[in-house]
Amino acid sequence: MLKLVGGARSRASIVQWYLEELEIPYEFVMLDMQSGEHRQPEFCEINPFGKVPAIVDGDLKLWESGAILLYLLDRYGNADLNDRAIAAQWVLFANATLGPGIFVEANREREMPRLMQPLDEIFGKREFIAGDRFTVSDVMVGALLNYIPLMLKLDLSEYPNVVNYMKRMAERPAFQKAIGGRK
Repeated sequence: MLKLVGGARSRASIVQWYLEELEIPYEFVMLDMQSGEHRQPEFCEINPFGKVPAIVDGDLKLWESGAILLYLLDRYGNADLNDRAIAAQWVLFANATLGPGIFVEANREREMPRLMQPLDEIFGKREFIAGDRFTVSDVMVGALLNYIPLMLKLDLSEYPNVVNYMKRMAERPAFQKAIGGRK
C-alpha cells in the first residue's frame, strides 16, 4: 500500500487531497515535526533533506509535492501526453510562481496583481484551471489558493472568479477530508 509521510500543516495535505480524489488506498504517516521526526535517519532515507511530504510506493521513494502529484497522475490517473504536459505546467506554476508570488512577503505587493488578475480571467471563462474537468492542476493551484485564507489576511474581493473557484474546490469531498478541517 502506498505510504504518504507528512506533518501537521504541511503540503502533505495537497497530496492527500489528490489521493482522495483518485480513491487510491494509502497509509498516512504523520510525523511530529516539532520533535524533529522528519530529521531522523529513518525518514532521511526517504528524503535526505528531511522535508515532507514524501511517499513510498513499492520500491519508489519520492518527495516534493509537485513531483508526487505528477507521479500519481502518471501511475493512477488517466492522462495522455497533452494532459500530462498541461498538468506539469500548472503544477510547476503553482510551486515556482504562484506560491512564491503570494506567500513570500517581499514579492506579494508586486506579484499578487500579476498572478491573480489572469487567474480571475481564466476562472471567468472556465470552471477548472486546465479546462472543462477537474484535474491534478486543480489540486495544486486550488490548494495553494485555499491556503491564502488559512495563512494570510489578504482581501481577495477584487478577484471574484478566483474566490468562487476557491469555494468550489473547498466544497469537494476529497478536499474536505484532506484540508477542510484546517479552516
